[in-house]
Amino acid sequence: MADILVSKAGRVTTVTLNRPQAMNAITPDMHHALQDAFDAFAADEEQFICVVTGAGERAFCAGSDLKAVAQGDFYRAYPKNGYAGLIERFDCDKPIIAAVNGLALGGGFEIALACDLIIASETASFGLPEPRVGAIAIGGGVHRLARQIGLKRAMGYLFTCARISAQDGYALGLVNAVVAPERLAEETQAWCDDILKAAPLSIRATKQAAMRGLDEPSLAAAMQNQNDYPAYARWRTADDTREGPRAFAEKRAPNWTGR
Repeated sequence: MADILVSKAGRVTTVTLNRPQAMNAITPDMHHALQDAFDAFAADEEQFICVVTGAGERAFCAGSDLKAVAQGDFYRAYPKNGYAGLIERFDCDKPIIAAVNGLALGGGFEIALACDLIIASETASFGLPEPRVGAIAIGGGVHRLARQIGLKRAMGYLFTCARISAQDGYALGLVNAVVAPERLAEETQAWCDDILKAAPLSIRATKQAAMRGLDEPSLAAAMQNQNDYPAYARWRTADDTREGPRAFAEKRAPNWTGR
């Protein structure tokens, strides 16, 4: 049985962590398999959205496989884009959605934090317990959590290693939607369907502008420099950019091609 599964349905790629017997914990080989999977998604011009989820009902991902850590096999070189081939994938301007079906702990939470949206089951919970096993959440956890929920709240969770329920995650602005477990796939698909109604290159330019803009020194600089972002330059000359107004004038649904 493969430790990750990759499937495509229309314009959506789904990457499933497939070790339910081990709460989908990440092994060394999985890092490289995930790197390949996300590389393929990023390069595929026919795929517009990626969904990341876990197999089974207990866990999205419990983080690193501590048995591999104990055996000294885990800390070999990560792939180019870091943990799970995702946490340092700063150049992907396509939407990536985490469909969190259970526990998301340690590196599993870091994977979810690296995604653009989080859709959570009511049974989901999140946490960075690394200090309790003598580790640190340096796979983006300490940095992303502080940026996404605010410093004081983040430090409380980082110092105590406390769990964040799906409902608390929603209240904190960390989670986009919380649904019953049996509705997680349906809700995730609904979000994908809504995104797919928009021009894909507009979505990609929007994501890139939002993310790069956060790194600019000021709002004025972000607005001044956005015209130079690559996804914006591609959008300006795209066929879809002309298709939108044309479809509106002709009173029909647009036919987005991503070109």
